[in-house]
Amino acid sequence: MSRSLLVLFWLVDLCFLAYWAVTLLHLLPEAFLFKDYNDPILVAWNWSFLPLDLAISATGLLSVYLHRRGRPQAARLAQISLVLTSCSGLQAVSFFALRHDFDPLWWGPNLFLLLYPLVFLPRLLRGA
Repeated sequence: MSRSLLVLFWLVDLCFLAYWAVTLLHLLPEAFLFKDYNDPILVAWNWSFLPLDLAISATGLLSVYLHRRGRPQAARLAQISLVLTSCSGLQAVSFFALRHDFDPLWWGPNLFLLLYPLVFLPRLLRGA
């Protein structure tokens, strides 16, 4: 795995964990909330990402750990983490697009989650 991928795993996976901690503690300022954030349906939609995001963080951080130990399973877990990350971004972007909600504060990070894995996946898949 490249150094840039390892750094991105740390950054993205820790940000996922931080986001859920901030969300759980209701620490996001009103200015950063997406449209209709307090609607019960949207609260459920947002929380439906929790298992996916935790799986992303677990597989990404575990792949970094295994890579540092020289274990071959690291590449497979990295692939899984990247695919799940892209899926998470796609789901959020699709949702916001269907709602015609084009807030750059939510589109930017989710487009990043959708697209950054596509840079690293081909190389990881060729190496598998």
